[in-house]
Amino acid sequence: MIIKKVVLDNIRSYEHGEVEFPKGSTLLSGDIGSGKTSILLAIEFGLFGLQPGQKGSALLRNGKSEGGVLLTFEVDGREITVERTLKRGKTISQDYSAITIDGRKEELAVTELKQRVLDILNYPSEFSKKQNLLYKFTVYTPQESMKEIVTEDSEVRLNTLRHIFGIDKYKTIIENADILRLKLREERRVMEGVTLNLDEDKKSISRKESELDKMELSTNSLKAALAEKSNLRRIKEKEKDEVSGRIDEKNELKQELGKSRILLLSKRESVLKNEKSMKEIKSEIEEFSNVNFDESIFYETEKLIADLKKEKENFYEKDLRINAEIQSLKAKSEEHKKIHDTFSDLQICPTCYQEVDSVHRANVLNKSYNEISLSSRRIEELTMERKITLENLKSADLKISDSEKRLTDLKILKMKLESAAEKEKKIMELERENELLKKDVFILEKHTQDLNDAVFNLSKFDSIFSEKEKELKDALKQEKIAEIRLAEVKKEIEVCKRAIAELKEKVERVETIKKKLAYVTELENWISKKFVPVISFLEKNVMNSLKKEFSSLFGEWFQTLVADNFNVRLTDDFTPIIEQQDYEVDYEFLSGGERTAIALAYRLALNQVINSVMSRIKTRDIVILDEPTDGFSEQQLDKMRGVLEQLNVKQLIIVSHEQKIEGFVENVIRFRKNYGISGKE
Repeated sequence: MIIKKVVLDNIRSYEHGEVEFPKGSTLLSGDIGSGKTSILLAIEFGLFGLQPGQKGSALLRNGKSEGGVLLTFEVDGREITVERTLKRGKTISQDYSAITIDGRKEELAVTELKQRVLDILNYPSEFSKKQNLLYKFTVYTPQESMKEIVTEDSEVRLNTLRHIFGIDKYKTIIENADILRLKLREERRVMEGVTLNLDEDKKSISRKESELDKMELSTNSLKAALAEKSNLRRIKEKEKDEVSGRIDEKNELKQELGKSRILLLSKRESVLKNEKSMKEIKSEIEEFSNVNFDESIFYETEKLIADLKKEKENFYEKDLRINAEIQSLKAKSEEHKKIHDTFSDLQICPTCYQEVDSVHRANVLNKSYNEISLSSRRIEELTMERKITLENLKSADLKISDSEKRLTDLKILKMKLESAAEKEKKIMELERENELLKKDVFILEKHTQDLNDAVFNLSKFDSIFSEKEKELKDALKQEKIAEIRLAEVKKEIEVCKRAIAELKEKVERVETIKKKLAYVTELENWISKKFVPVISFLEKNVMNSLKKEFSSLFGEWFQTLVADNFNVRLTDDFTPIIEQQDYEVDYEFLSGGERTAIALAYRLALNQVINSVMSRIKTRDIVILDEPTDGFSEQQLDKMRGVLEQLNVKQLIIVSHEQKIEGFVENVIRFRKNYGISGKE
């Protein structure tokens, strides 16, 4: 990777700034606080975004709501531009991110962009969700951070280096193996519990199969016994059916006998009924034989009724006329009463509004009074006349009723006399019918006697049927008992077979579990006794190899930076040991320049080891050093030229306020800060 250009908008002390980086060595020069380190932080933000625990307020310029970084770099001949922005809300968060590769722009989510950059730089995938430690220790590490890892607790430092070297995967493998081993042990205990009764289940299958054979043999004898009982039952059913047939025959004869008796009784009743009817008809004929009927009386009575009805109609019409006249007189009388009442108190005429003359009022009142008197007398006369008319009307009704009753009696008498001849014929028909009925009675009496004798002869089968029914019931009971016993045995056989099948299925499952148990036991032993020791051995060898190379490089770089009377080496936990004249010197007692030399040597050695181990990463051609000469003496500053020449990288970026370093590099970019705003000179 070669960084070509970075653009800062509202980042830290920059409102807007653009820096282009050439290949070779470049010094970012300027006073302390001029904005040099902000350039390095902007590069890191452009590549990876905000780091876990890093706040946006550390990058976004105070008082600004938005800011961003545009970073252009080259990898394997491809030009890549990454754009990231920050936005101030309740908190400062990453707002927009995009990547342009060879002119093709693509907007991505923040995490997606980080993963894309890691893929481009060919960083291991396990670094995608972690802090960018690999970048920090291969490309850019603030000098304070490097000093921290030198003075850090040995266990923390070792774990950090494990993480950087990617060696922590061995520890993860061992931890996962322990988890797997515990799960396998738990699974093995469960399977051991499941397989505990396997032999007992196999013995139970053998016992049940033996019992099944015995039950299947017993079914043959039970089937033979059932067949014998069934045959006996069929014989009894046949005997019962034969007796039942004779009883049915008897019942049919009894039914026929009953019908014959009913018919005989009916015939006899018919004979008696006909004889009674003939007697009654003869009596009726004798009753009317001496009666004389005068037909002229019949017609006279009809004429009388007609005259009486006409007379009644006249009385009715007269009553209507009288009633109508009475009603008319009453209405007229009421009208004159109203006039009399009105004029008795009338003073002013309601029509002409003139005063009514007393003479005129008296004349009107006299006239109305006379009219009322005449009407009253006439109503009384008409009322008396109507009363007489109503009595005449009632008398006419009584006469009509009596005449109509007499006419009805004459009609009945006429009809009876007319039916006498018919009754003579009826008597002759009844006599002929009785002769036939008596012949039928004789035949039915004989037939009834024959049926009665036959029924008596068949009655003996009733007792035989009861006996046969009892025998059949016993036979059915015995057959049912044999059938139930056979069904019980078959059910026991079915249950036994099902139990055997379930046991065999269970044994088969347990056998499978037993095989799996053997595999799990073997796997657990292999993990404990072979796999974990091998992984531990590999980890130890890798760490020893890395420590050996790291220690050698660390010593070479340190000897280049300090006097020859110092000797350095690394312990197994990668702690630097400084010796002078065979005496170990504590890090705290070193001078500032010597501490910086220790940190820088550690940094350069770590960079070379990582690039050696992880030779496929795309950041091996660039190194960024932040204030690498802090506290150096003039003699040590002079030695930095040799150190920089030995780095042998395509792009070296150094941040320093030491003017002497300008002579050690190919390019110098100077920065200054005016009124709180940083920029290039």
